[in-house]
Amino acid sequence: MNREPNAQLIALMYEAGVSSKGLAKRMRDHAVHQGRSLGTTHVSVQRWRDGGGIQPQAAADMAQVLSAKLKPRVSLSDLGFPDPYEPSAPASPSYPETMTDALAMLEGTSEERPESTGGKLIIPDAELSSAVLSWMVARPDGVQPDRPSSKRVGMRDVRAVRTAADMFMHLDFLYGGGHGHKALRAYFREEVLPLLSASYTEKVGKALYSAAAEISQLLAWTAYDTGNHRLAYRYLTGTLRLTQVIDDRMFGARILSNLSHQANYLGNHAQAIRLGRAAVEGGKGKSTPRAMALFAAMAARAYSNAGNPIAAGRAMNEAERYFERADTAEDPEWLGYFDSAELMGEFCHCFRDLKQRRGAVKYAQKAVGDTDPNYARTLGFCRMVLAKSQLINGELEAALETATLAVNAGDSLQSARFQRYVNDFQRDVSELTTNHVATEFNEQVRAAIESLNDD
Repeated sequence: MNREPNAQLIALMYEAGVSSKGLAKRMRDHAVHQGRSLGTTHVSVQRWRDGGGIQPQAAADMAQVLSAKLKPRVSLSDLGFPDPYEPSAPASPSYPETMTDALAMLEGTSEERPESTGGKLIIPDAELSSAVLSWMVARPDGVQPDRPSSKRVGMRDVRAVRTAADMFMHLDFLYGGGHGHKALRAYFREEVLPLLSASYTEKVGKALYSAAAEISQLLAWTAYDTGNHRLAYRYLTGTLRLTQVIDDRMFGARILSNLSHQANYLGNHAQAIRLGRAAVEGGKGKSTPRAMALFAAMAARAYSNAGNPIAAGRAMNEAERYFERADTAEDPEWLGYFDSAELMGEFCHCFRDLKQRRGAVKYAQKAVGDTDPNYARTLGFCRMVLAKSQLINGELEAALETATLAVNAGDSLQSARFQRYVNDFQRDVSELTTNHVATEFNEQVRAAIESLNDD
């Protein structure tokens, strides 16, 4: 994380007579004029002045803005940034080699316009394997305590970040990722990232990086839940790199399991399996039994979706054995949501994907019965899995009743994932029957979705 101030940028800004706030505003106005949204603030400019990395499009915007101010054309190399850049092409997702790269990537990602990419995200196997291997074998960077800075960070600041994480996580569970994603991005960019470049003790620095990783991971989940898979992947890989700074192997393994979850959702079965097993192996010896149960459950879901009942059963048994010892260790707060109902929820997905209808109904009923209503999205998922399980079990009326309850209770969810569960169920019902009850259900779903869009 050692870096020198960008003397060229500082000199050009002085020559142009613009402050950090002034340059940030000019860059935002320039982007708006081109029909784009840019989240650059004076904090971003200060980071670049301090030698931090920059995203290609932001660098191009800065060059054009300063060129207009100074008249002679300002190149990227004049600004002290490496060349060549290709501002018209979005940077491809990759694992940051240095912390400077990671912070630049996270900052740039938080400034991107969160447009949905649907299910189209192709990550080369080599790139993913490189990221996993880098995390597995890399030594921790360590924080840089007591470095010169105008801002001093204390544990009070860390507690504020954790409080914000708890608040946004509650909103995410209750209303879906679309509800608070934009506000969380702004908070991360303007309040959290600047703290990482401030001054702090080693104890505070470790706690700060841990809290920042939690916020970054939540940003990934909210992007994923709204269907922006490229943005989610970038946040996840950036968060994985943050965990490497303080050697937080348990949270790093959590990120690998999240990547497995996303790959599984997108149908990339081989990648989902490798990531799931990497989470289990990477977390061993550094994670609590509850965390290991979560990692094993994610691996089980990957095996199930790939149609491998033997490996899936082995992973589910592994998860159960770990969960039996869940209360024997003190868990971090971010893991508090993973209770027996969550485990049953993961298992019912496994049995559904394996088309083992009795197991699917059994575990889905237990998950629905035990899930806290505050976890509205999770409850909605489990109800839809139960409805699907009842459907393949030949219980049409029960399936429609369960699905109707899920749709009615989930009408406030801003979640592309929940909507996919509902759409998949509608398709399955339409293929199996022309029953008038099914037609009425489809009409009810259509009305509910229209009402949600109107809100």
